Amino acid sequence: MVKFQNVTKIYPGHAAGPATVALEDVSFEVKPEEFVSIVGRSGAGKTTLLRLLLAEEKPTRGQIFFDDIDVHKLPSNRLPQLRKKIGAVFQDYKLLPNKTAYENIAYVMEVIGLSDKEIARDVPEVLEIVGLKDRTNNFPTELSGGERQRVAIARALIHRPEVILADEPTGNLDPYHTLDIIRLLLKIQEMGTTVILATHDKETINRLGKRVITLEEGRIIRDEEKGRFIL
Repeated sequence: MVKFQNVTKIYPGHAAGPATVALEDVSFEVKPEEFVSIVGRSGAGKTTLLRLLLAEEKPTRGQIFFDDIDVHKLPSNRLPQLRKKIGAVFQDYKLLPNKTAYENIAYVMEVIGLSDKEIARDVPEVLEIVGLKDRTNNFPTELSGGERQRVAIARALIHRPEVILADEPTGNLDPYHTLDIIRLLLKIQEMGTTVILATHDKETINRLGKRVITLEEGRIIRDEEKGRFIL
């Protein structure tokens, strides 16, 4: 499903400093319906890796495949099709503050041209999946951090992606809400969606017992089926 083949990403230098190697000769594959954690210290290359998969950045060398398609050979008018297959969740939620939980999700559907009928059918369903059926009309300021993150996950799920990319989704949460979000991601995987989680949360990784790919200074130093956070 997802394949990185000898991928290197170098950010060019400028007057203030030399070039930065964010990723160096990175190769791995992710199978359909797999749960994979990408771990490493801050600056190890986790976010760069996800941005490359979303085609928000281009690799300096190497290839990235999604469903056997070279992501970076797609013409720009086909990138929206790719991104509809990939849902993204971030540490800072990126919710619209003047819209309710329902409206935040509906807005994404409106942007991609879905009908009012489809919105009315799908938004309540996805809010129920993430356990927020009773928070439909609440604004982000009326929700806890964990609830805001669940709205963000619901928004990422609304177009039924094949993959969910979660970039430090628990970074702003306390241990209780962290566990809540991880359980939700596991539930989503069990429903048939591939999950790629980027995090430096050691306790979460060690509790999961899932595949762990460890990055250090842009290189993969470990890839274990039932891995632990070891740096």
